[in-house]
Amino acid sequence: MADLAKVQVWAEALIRMHLDDSWSFGFDHAKKRAGACNFRDRRITVSRYLSARYDDDTVHQTLLHEVAHAVAGHKAGHGPEWKRIADQLGYVGGRTHDGEVASEFAKWVGVCPNGHEVLRFRRPTKGRLVSCLRCAPSFDRRFLIRWRERSEAERRS
Repeated sequence: MADLAKVQVWAEALIRMHLDDSWSFGFDHAKKRAGACNFRDRRITVSRYLSARYDDDTVHQTLLHEVAHAVAGHKAGHGPEWKRIADQLGYVGGRTHDGEVASEFAKWVGVCPNGHEVLRFRRPTKGRLVSCLRCAPSFDRRFLIRWRERSEAERRS
């Protein structure tokens, strides 16, 4: 588990080394993505929840990934220019985060008729029917998901 104070120091050092003074760092409340590069605000953020559960190297790689985005520019996406810069910075991870999510914060749980659970962090859209993707690759009324709000106690357990 990474120490958030250390993460802050690493992030600010990387920004000083590779970007100008207009860029800043902060923690965000994301529960599914590890980091973000906001070009409009010129701000790099990482998830406070996921940083606290990942090891130092994983969080450092997330920071390198986001700094590479800032250096490469918005239009670079995850293309060859971003990849070249990421390699130069020492980034060795993939293009996106595929690790654990902070599922304990999911406020909504959906269950299909076959018992498959789906977690959501935001309220499902009222009136919008959703079917289980594990049971059918496209919408199928036989596998409709029923949503309910999880209690605070459920989310902590």
